[in-house]
Amino acid sequence: MGMGIVLRLLVAAGLAADAVIHWRFAPDMAPGPNTPDNVIPGDLLFYGQAVAAAVAGVLVLVWARRWTYAIAFVVAASAAGAVLLYYFVDFGQLGPIPRMYDPSWYADKTISLAGEAIAAIAALIGFFTVRRTREREFESDSVYS
Repeated sequence: MGMGIVLRLLVAAGLAADAVIHWRFAPDMAPGPNTPDNVIPGDLLFYGQAVAAAVAGVLVLVWARRWTYAIAFVVAASAAGAVLLYYFVDFGQLGPIPRMYDPSWYADKTISLAGEAIAAIAALIGFFTVRRTREREFESDSVYS
């Protein structure tokens, strides 16, 4: 099994873990009765993250291109950053984003963060290696070799 397929599988698996956890927790993030009207509902943010992670994972599986790896990296790294940031810092409401501070840690958060980190690292490696690999394949198929 080549490095390209391993990277694709790592990105897809990490984003799949992210998607499943966010989808499962989305109903718990529904706005409460005291939530201001000017915020994006937390459940909508979680469903959006789940869909973005699933789509990015499928894109990398189907097309291992720099642009698909870039999308996967942004989706995974931003989610990992948000988990860590909202664990350590209570910003309160940030514009239309509701207060997401959660200082507790549990198994599903670990699974989500691990998946996001693995996907982000593999996507970054894929981004920097996919073109070079394709250029080498093209050169080896060339009549000038």
